[in-house]
Amino acid sequence: MESTAAPASILAGRERAAESADRIPWFLTAILFASTSVIVGITWDISWHRTIGRDTFWTPAHLMVYAGGLAAGLSCGWLALKTTFAGTDAEVGRSVRLWGFRAPLGAWVAIWGAIAMLTSAPLDDWWHNAYGLDVQILSPPHVVLALGIYAIQIGAMLMALSWQNRASEAGRRKLAWVYVFSAAAAIMSPSVLLLEYTFPNQMHGATFYLVTAGVFPFLLFLVGRAGRLRWPATCAALVYTGISLMMMWVLPLFPAEPLLAPILRPVTSMQPPEFPLLLFAPAIAIDLLLRRYSAPGEAPARASTDWWIASVGAVAFVGIFGVVNWYFGEFMLSEGARNYVFQGDTWGYTSRPGDWQYVFWHGGPFMGGQFSAAGFVAGAWWALPIAFVSARLGLWCGNWMSRVRR
Repeated sequence: MESTAAPASILAGRERAAESADRIPWFLTAILFASTSVIVGITWDISWHRTIGRDTFWTPAHLMVYAGGLAAGLSCGWLALKTTFAGTDAEVGRSVRLWGFRAPLGAWVAIWGAIAMLTSAPLDDWWHNAYGLDVQILSPPHVVLALGIYAIQIGAMLMALSWQNRASEAGRRKLAWVYVFSAAAAIMSPSVLLLEYTFPNQMHGATFYLVTAGVFPFLLFLVGRAGRLRWPATCAALVYTGISLMMMWVLPLFPAEPLLAPILRPVTSMQPPEFPLLLFAPAIAIDLLLRRYSAPGEAPARASTDWWIASVGAVAFVGIFGVVNWYFGEFMLSEGARNYVFQGDTWGYTSRPGDWQYVFWHGGPFMGGQFSAAGFVAGAWWALPIAFVSARLGLWCGNWMSRVRR
């Protein structure tokens, strides 16, 4: 009889492919560096604006941001050229064709992000020369920059996923951590961009809960569904917290002073970012919920189950995140938070000192206003349907990402 077993050469080839997928290639390390560098640089740049002002385009923070963009563009561009003109059959097989060139999907996304970032640089320089300091974080040049940064971070996630999903059991845990790290940077970006809506002073207002419900359930469910660790969403939230705390504790160690008027308060050191959002609390509930209905990195047996998961997850996120931050906001406005550990009551030199620093902004920033339970409930209850849509989209994207191999 003819044997149905696979030839030894084919089995050996499969073993070599699995071993290859278990290692972390240099270009994956490069794009992880780029993903981290751009968001750390942006956090540093915001601190620079709050402390010194905008003295020149060539600040260290700007150089760090654009160094990350260059690292992503150059490493992924090299990967596209190498795969197209000198790629092995395996490398070509796990690539995507675009305009006659071949590269992994994540590389193409990161290349687009690098181009958008570098395009925003002269636009941002012109904007500041024409209008001076930014009135808000999301100015037109910063929107282009933010889209580029997030494309690099999504590219890093996709590239990490392709290696995680192709790895053997022995190497999957290591690559799962690489994915979690890339996801943490992707969580950190919106937390920085939404800074104007997430001050501790806003944690008793409906807007805070509406904005966070629209963004973070999507990210946490996406990470939780596609990750191969037992606690992927929790681990990503903790890594995000760790990076944010490092920036918050390191920046004030460097002396600095304002160089651009108006100077409305004395500042003698780099102003830290706000204490990170307590996302690890709802992330624990999300991981538990996902583990209840499916294995790590896999969708449930029935597609309809995801609608139930999104419903329960939305309630869990809004309830846990809401309660935790309601009381944490009160603590951050108290004297107990005005220390090096929590960095409470830290403001940029363009913010005029006043009682507004120590109260919740029920009537908008720099306004105390009167709290109305009826008004809060009338606005905040919308966080539930918003969180449901966000969670369901996160599960849908996570299901797709769990199958990425190119």
